[in-house]
Amino acid sequence: MLYSGKTPAEKRAELRAALATGTLLRFPGAFNPLSARLIQRKGFEGVYVSGAVLAADLGLPDIGLTTLTEVAGRARQIARMTDLPALVDADTGFGEPLNVARTVQELEDAGLAGLHIEDQVNPKRCGHLDGKQVVDTPTAIQRIRAAVDARRDPGFLIMARTDIRAVDGLDAAVDRAKALVDAGADAIFPEAMTTLEEFAAVRAAVDVPLLANMTEFGKSELFTVQQLADVGMNIVIWPVSLLRLAMGAAMRGLDELSEQGTLAARLGEMQHRSELYDLIDYAGYGRFDASVFDFSIEG
Repeated sequence: MLYSGKTPAEKRAELRAALATGTLLRFPGAFNPLSARLIQRKGFEGVYVSGAVLAADLGLPDIGLTTLTEVAGRARQIARMTDLPALVDADTGFGEPLNVARTVQELEDAGLAGLHIEDQVNPKRCGHLDGKQVVDTPTAIQRIRAAVDARRDPGFLIMARTDIRAVDGLDAAVDRAKALVDAGADAIFPEAMTTLEEFAAVRAAVDVPLLANMTEFGKSELFTVQQLADVGMNIVIWPVSLLRLAMGAAMRGLDELSEQGTLAARLGEMQHRSELYDLIDYAGYGRFDASVFDFSIEG
């Protein structure tokens, strides 16, 4: 009932322990708090909070328009609704090193298990679009050092994302990953890798956990969980997939409603009311309410 029964510290410790096993952890992207609860119900290991999804939720493109306040607020709503660890996209840290430091502490307070900060210039672009620009290595290092120094809970995961592969090639990505690990990054997110061999090259270069991004319609082929595990990846995200599925279903439903004037033929595609009530533990609220008010006061 209500929110997660686990503290943020417990979720962070569980994420660290899971990463230490070397098993590939699956983090579908939650587009709202209810979908985070569904991700847990379906047996996944974590929840991802995508910057692109948060921007789209506001009707905005993923070009750095969202603010720290908006991201922290929505990420808090998602993270508290699940017992799973939640990893959030913190874009470029929302500014200079001092802003990065504040970002880390705000997202710690929001209950996230970790974040990733990228090395794009401001304003950033979606990682799978052409025309990206990245900062130089000293600037990228400053961001990660600021994040690590600002962290209060040592369990909070500081992941460094590098977008340099699409700009300067694989060798540059390997070099940047090494530099970011040396700067204190707990994990690396090499964005827009195009082949399994490229993931394997980054794996061979660093000894920290690695994240693979399996976003649809992007630069990377959609590799399976087993393929990614075989080349040593530690986390895989599907950042926008649930939003895309939901919006695709909504588009088809609205077309049907416009054309037929009823959605009777679509009932089998909908989440049933009973399924929703079960997911949100409707009965649990009733039991709690009854336990509070079902008593009498003796005179």
